[in-house]
Amino acid sequence: QVQLVESGGGLVQAGGSLRLSCAASGPALSTNAMAWFRQAPGKERECVAAISWSGGITYYADSVKGRFTISRDNAKNTVTLQMNSLKPDDTAVYYCAADTVALPSIVAKNYDYWGQGTQVTVSS
Repeated sequence: QVQLVESGGGLVQAGGSLRLSCAASGPALSTNAMAWFRQAPGKERECVAAISWSGGITYYADSVKGRFTISRDNAKNTVTLQMNSLKPDDTAVYYCAADTVALPSIVAKNYDYWGQGTQVTVSS
């Protein structure tokens, strides 16, 4: 059974940076696409960034392009989300997700494994 554990959330001022990490335990996910989603109160869960098994294909939501970077280390079974120039609108619970296929999807229901989430709060 795959388990995903996020870390790195917290409170930051607008314009600041945070780095989220997702550590996977259980079967290796080196052949699986992975993604970061976020959900703000009263809003649907949205895909922020996704990455293919090799790291060669990435997706970013328009709202974070140029500010966020997703990367993975298959040897360590980790995925990270570097978030720069944070805005109050980035405030949400951020979730790490793993799929069972190699190519990334932006659809939440396609992902089989989820972390518990980590809170990111950006103050103005």
